[in-house]
Amino acid sequence: MKRRNFIALTGATAAGSLLNSPSWAQPSKNGAKKRLALVGTGDRGSTFWGRRVQADYGDIVEFVGLCDVNPGRAGYAKDLIKTNCPIFTDFDEMMNKAKPDMVIVTTVDATHHIYIIKALEYGAEVLTEKPLTTDETKLKQILDAELKSGIKVKVGFNYRYGTIFSELKKLLAAHRVGQVTSVDFHWYLNVFHGADYFRRWHGHRANSGTLLVHKASHHFDLLNWMIDSDPVEVNAYGMLEHYGKNNKFRGNNCRNCPHTKECKFYWDMTKNSHYMKLYAENEKYDGYLRDNCLWRGSIDIFDKMAVQIKYANGVQVSYSVTTYSPYEGWRIAFNGKSGRIDASEGIPYNRKSTADQAALHLQEMSQKATEVNDDEEIVVMDNFGEFQRIEVPVSRSGHGGGDSRLQDKIFRNPGMEDPFKHAAGTRDGAMACLIGFAARRSIDECRTVKISELTDIKPNVDRS
Repeated sequence: MKRRNFIALTGATAAGSLLNSPSWAQPSKNGAKKRLALVGTGDRGSTFWGRRVQADYGDIVEFVGLCDVNPGRAGYAKDLIKTNCPIFTDFDEMMNKAKPDMVIVTTVDATHHIYIIKALEYGAEVLTEKPLTTDETKLKQILDAELKSGIKVKVGFNYRYGTIFSELKKLLAAHRVGQVTSVDFHWYLNVFHGADYFRRWHGHRANSGTLLVHKASHHFDLLNWMIDSDPVEVNAYGMLEHYGKNNKFRGNNCRNCPHTKECKFYWDMTKNSHYMKLYAENEKYDGYLRDNCLWRGSIDIFDKMAVQIKYANGVQVSYSVTTYSPYEGWRIAFNGKSGRIDASEGIPYNRKSTADQAALHLQEMSQKATEVNDDEEIVVMDNFGEFQRIEVPVSRSGHGGGDSRLQDKIFRNPGMEDPFKHAAGTRDGAMACLIGFAARRSIDECRTVKISELTDIKPNVDRS
């Protein structure tokens, strides 16, 4: 699929499209700029949802408030975003004074529910970063608040908008290999990207819900969306066997560590002026260390995970994520009754790539609109037949190019036609999180967990 075909797929005319779009995807009234407030001014919030939105959509939106428990970070974010809006450390004060139309929630995962619910109570639209939340109790609170308010919450699942996943969705919707019966999906985080989660707040399950929630909710949403059914049962295994206490030495943080010469994971944050200004210069407010030691004994999340998922339509999934792979990438295969679809991205020897993995990590984490483009391949093979190669243009930054397309859908062209339902709402966010919650419980309790134990949401055999 060439790039122009992808644009035709996701950016067609708006005629009749509001029937396919959730209610949050509506233009602002009377042509006025949409008033935005951002709560959580860490890197993702201040750059992707802040600076980039201001730069690309400043003609139709305006920031009217920034909120963070750390006033130093909020102050730096204000300068970075290039906005004149006030900053707040109290969310209620911001809502009462700034009166935003939309609140963007990019705080620590475990606090998403607080600001989602409060924003809904103030009558504002809500856009939240994934994951929606970190446990089933908070999830129910969010869903109840959404129902009471009548306002739909949007979840920023950007991977759906990537070119390769969009082409996979198109093939599956066309039943290219007949009825899909099982899926193999394996994600590899390299020793740069994977390790970084263990330096940050994500290393504590009280903050992130483990990577089965924070990171894997991305992947579980892709599975739910492409399989087009809801999960009903989960069995999982996981361990912490590489990071955390699994090392003979550790320090306070990388800038103040006596083991820099012997630690292969040493990261010199002083070479990153943005992180130094955003985090290091504001440690005095909350003590948060962006370059924390990934060997610290308090880390309590898994660094390897394997999950079996059973869907309401009978599809079985084998999923895994590794956080210390030599390369960054993924593989997926859909087994159908009449054939098989294989796809992958980032596997270096598939393309005889010599790309530096550290550089690839920087490209992926970049919040700039510029995309580094390449091609990957989907292979479709029919039973008793030949195979077909489909070349797909992909981006090496911004979550497969999904970041740009997600923001265009939200801010620039919310009424664009969405035949494959790229836009995600709370039910999508809930079902992705619930797989993570169930997998975490399965590991903790050494048993199979049914989704019905965690929620009263009734599973759909067919989500379309």
